[in-house]
Amino acid sequence: MLFFYVEFIFKIYLGLLLFRIYFIDNVTTSANCRQAEYSTEEGCCPTCPPGMYVSRHCTESRSTSCASCTEGTFQDGNNGREQCFSCQHCDAGLGLKVKRSCSSTSDAVCEVLDGFFCSDSNGGGCRAAQRHTVCSPGHYIGQRGTVYKDTECLHCTDGTFSNGTSSSCQNHTKCESVGLKLMKPGTNSTDSECGEHVPERGHVAGIIPGLILGMALMALIIAIIRRKKIRNQLCNQRWKHRASS
Repeated sequence: MLFFYVEFIFKIYLGLLLFRIYFIDNVTTSANCRQAEYSTEEGCCPTCPPGMYVSRHCTESRSTSCASCTEGTFQDGNNGREQCFSCQHCDAGLGLKVKRSCSSTSDAVCEVLDGFFCSDSNGGGCRAAQRHTVCSPGHYIGQRGTVYKDTECLHCTDGTFSNGTSSSCQNHTKCESVGLKLMKPGTNSTDSECGEHVPERGHVAGIIPGLILGMALMALIIAIIRRKKIRNQLCNQRWKHRASS
């Protein structure tokens, strides 16, 4: 007898469980709203149009109440939301400017300022930007930055240099080829330093006495020649005097 009652109670419980499952499934199925509706705890309600949000859900006796999005917010489609989305702010401090202003039915669209590139794009606009990299000395600009790509900086090879602002590296000047002396070798960021060929100090010190000695010799030779010339003139005068007497 006891077993009969236990079995009876179990069947009732199982039936109730199956009924509950079936009922919940039916309710869930009935909550699948149509395209222009949204789901609430009470059932399905008509959606609000773009530019508006739900201020009060529908009931059995009234439809959904909608309100317009306030300034700085938007709704871009039919919706059952209780508030509008906040508009994107195009902050110049982050390298952004307004491409298209925000309206009640569409978000603002930002684009990058000059000298920046977009690091996070969305729907034809940009959410975040970064400043183009400035190439450091010893590098050259392999590819200039665009609105979607950063500047590409490449290393100068041996024997060339760049200050970082040019699109190619230049060869170091070969001082000897232009008749100058190498004063300081070039680096990857600076050119070679050239200067005039200047005699060494010891060289100069040896040249000056030589010049003085040469001038003295020339003066001595000139004096000897003049003295010889005067002697010849005196001899000629004496000879003429004797011939006349």
